[in-house]
Amino acid sequence: MPDLISLTNIKRYYDVGGEIVRALDGVDVKIKQNEYISIMGPSGSGKSTLMNMIGCLDTPTEGNYEFGGELVHEMDDDQLASIRNRKIGFVFQTFNLLPKATALRNVEVPLIYSNIPKEVRLEMANKALVSVGLGDRVDHKPNELSGGQRQRVAIARALVNNPSIILADEPTGNLDSKSGIEIMKILDELHSKGNTIILVTHEEDIANHANRIITIFDGRVKDDLINNNKMEVA
Repeated sequence: MPDLISLTNIKRYYDVGGEIVRALDGVDVKIKQNEYISIMGPSGSGKSTLMNMIGCLDTPTEGNYEFGGELVHEMDDDQLASIRNRKIGFVFQTFNLLPKATALRNVEVPLIYSNIPKEVRLEMANKALVSVGLGDRVDHKPNELSGGQRQRVAIARALVNNPSIILADEPTGNLDSKSGIEIMKILDELHSKGNTIILVTHEEDIANHANRIITIFDGRVKDDLINNNKMEVA
């Protein structure tokens, strides 16, 4: 099976007050379809920069990035925005929901950018909310939902465009333990249905849901190992 994502010798340098910060310093990562991967590392290790690179939120200073046959490192801003909307579903620690919009409207937003007709959008958004157990909360705004429910809205939004990958950045970071378990169960189920999941976390118990754990340290891949301690959610 060909690689879905291929990063080769990725470097990302920043000039901070005249000092060059090597956030990524020669990273090689390959990801196949339907993999479940955790990216771990301490603060300042480069894991967030790597997440931004995979998510097409940033471009490399040097190196090659290929995503589903497309050369990301050669793209302009409009092309990057297009690949983000078509191929990547984002789930953030802070949910990133529109505060005055209903759950249905929040999930509908990516479909608007894809120029999908309104009736089709509403049907797709409703189906996505039902799939995460929120069929009875479609008209609720974020302040009328619990933290766990907000994150489920975010997951529904990530799923609605049928992306190539779901990129989850600390998805349980703002949740209590019970809600966190519920969110990880949803992500595990999505993987079992064929979705490619890339999970960025500093929590070992969250990382252990993945089949493969990549550890980043000082802008380089320290370890890239099959997870023999994979945790299953009952």
